[in-house]
Amino acid sequence: MLDLPASVQAALVAGARDSEPVRGLTHGYYKYPARFSPRFARAAIETFTRPADLVLDNHVGGGTTLVEALALGRHAIGVDISTLAEFVATVKTTVFDETEIDRIEAWACRLANAVHVRKSSIHFADYAELGYYKHLSHPSRWRLRKAIEQALGSAMRLGSPRLEFFGRCVVLRTAQWALDGRKNLPSLDSFRDMLTENAKEMLSGARQLSAAVKGYSHLPTVRVINRSAAGLEHDDGLAHLQSPRLVVTSPPYPGVHVLYHRWQVDGRKEAPLPFMIANKFDGAGSSYYTMGDRKYPELKTHFDSIRASMSSVAALADKDTIIVQMVAFSDISWQLKRYLETMEEARLSEVFLPMLQGERDGRLWRTVPGRRWYSDQRGDTPGSQEVVLIHRKRGTTPMQPRRRLRIGVHSHP
Repeated sequence: MLDLPASVQAALVAGARDSEPVRGLTHGYYKYPARFSPRFARAAIETFTRPADLVLDNHVGGGTTLVEALALGRHAIGVDISTLAEFVATVKTTVFDETEIDRIEAWACRLANAVHVRKSSIHFADYAELGYYKHLSHPSRWRLRKAIEQALGSAMRLGSPRLEFFGRCVVLRTAQWALDGRKNLPSLDSFRDMLTENAKEMLSGARQLSAAVKGYSHLPTVRVINRSAAGLEHDDGLAHLQSPRLVVTSPPYPGVHVLYHRWQVDGRKEAPLPFMIANKFDGAGSSYYTMGDRKYPELKTHFDSIRASMSSVAALADKDTIIVQMVAFSDISWQLKRYLETMEEARLSEVFLPMLQGERDGRLWRTVPGRRWYSDQRGDTPGSQEVVLIHRKRGTTPMQPRRRLRIGVHSHP
């Protein structure tokens, strides 16, 4: 059992079960699949760490953990095998100065003028040859394709990589709204209006993040690493760092199909367009991002991969490290047991919240209605539930909660 005050346990439970829409700070920059609640990440970070501690997310996805860690004055490292995740997490954790924010604001005010059906646009020939324009040449979509090219051209003229990445993310968010999973496509005027709305809303989030970071006497740092989490302990770039005080992550779910790397246009046709917008390359199939084919017998490739990933976490951890995972299963009847066995094989031992004893199996469960990747299932299936699993490195003793510190507001040197 974790030795935590009842009020702290209650905050963790409430954060995990929070069903409010994802909002605040930079969380709304892009709707990355399988995002968990920022309130949950914040509760875990506040409970188990203090400012200047290191937080790790070894399956960083959309970067929720990193944003919350940064806003709370913690150093953070995010790892993901997807270049799209690397892009999104990097943009969401970029802290802009006042000069950069002024330039973004001026750009946002003129962005809509860049989009016009009679204006020329940049055709990204290299990406076209590699198939990144797939399913976008239909007569119903060519205007939106051209608008995306024009908006990208405007972002590329912002003058610095940091500002260009922000501009590309504005286009990414707007193009996702316009194309992904939609039956009825928006008009060019609607796309133009949404570009401006998104740019201004994202700018507001950037201001919030900048203000939060300025509240700490030290400058919290964030690193996003594009690589497999397996073998992370051997990464030369991490050799000199302290052990993470907390790992908060949501790895790919066993047996659950999540489309991390594609949008669905014109019905269920998969389009790799988001990588082009982010100026990244993909080329990998869905099993690359979900730890193996979900049809593989007993999900062997998945459990082998998650064992390797979490073994690396164990190698990086010390006696004070807490590992918090949010996971779901396509078939709880056997996959949860196998998952817990895999954690033991990775040298991690499960710990529990005392207040949940007597509730189901003593673990922290949450129902997830309306998840897009469960839309073909009926009712309250096992796959529509997620569980929070808490582990420590095997052989360590239960820790006392990290004392919460109130940090005065100081400017950076």
